[in-house]
Amino acid sequence: MTAMQLNELDARLRELLALNEFEELDRSLNGLQVGRRNAEVRHVAVAVDACLETFRRAAELGADMLLVHHGIFWGHEQPVTGAHYERLRTLLENDLALYAIHLPLDEHPALGNNAVMMRELGVEELQPFGSIRGRTVGYQGRLPEPARLEQIVAQLFHDRSAVLAILPFGPDVSARVGIVSGGAPQVVEEAIVEGLDLFITGDASHVIYHRALEAGINVVFGGHYLTETWGVCALASRIEQELGLRTSFIDLPTGL
Repeated sequence: MTAMQLNELDARLRELLALNEFEELDRSLNGLQVGRRNAEVRHVAVAVDACLETFRRAAELGADMLLVHHGIFWGHEQPVTGAHYERLRTLLENDLALYAIHLPLDEHPALGNNAVMMRELGVEELQPFGSIRGRTVGYQGRLPEPARLEQIVAQLFHDRSAVLAILPFGPDVSARVGIVSGGAPQVVEEAIVEGLDLFITGDASHVIYHRALEAGINVVFGGHYLTETWGVCALASRIEQELGLRTSFIDLPTGL
């Protein structure tokens, strides 16, 4: 099994995902959040969330590093007590490094949540879309063939019951689609301005119900979790293919 030094892996990931470009924009501490005694990495587990259960499962798998979308540091001081203490203790006792990639793994044109979902749908004429704190992190484009909401939801989320909600207020078949993963229901305003038939995001919002109805646009709230598994899985495949490291995906859906 191939091995890499932790600092070398960090450098490769920082370059691949342009982490330094997000330092002023992203509250998440992108990059290595917790190191390990043994500087060698052979096995990388990936997951959406940094939580005690993912830490335990990564340790059981024998992973050397856990790479997540949502880390444990968000731009403010935290006392090392309670749940935060237990999380850190579990990482340290299992010599498990923690690596977080937040907005860079939403935006990335090849490995990001939004780009991978667009690729899954076969969307063409891809363009940046969805401004979050002044930077576009999503994509819009045209489906190769107009499709009904049920088809699109099945292709991305397998089962309509898995998504949080669907607002079927637009055309019966959608051609122009925009996607912004995670918590971006407010981007529906941009989708309306762009004349999209369908907007897909993660979190649901009561506030945009009537706005979407009045504008005549379809909206799918796919769930924060389900819209953000794509990036970590795509990155795991790239790590295996290009770096030769073993990877494992820890699936811990929240239903939200």
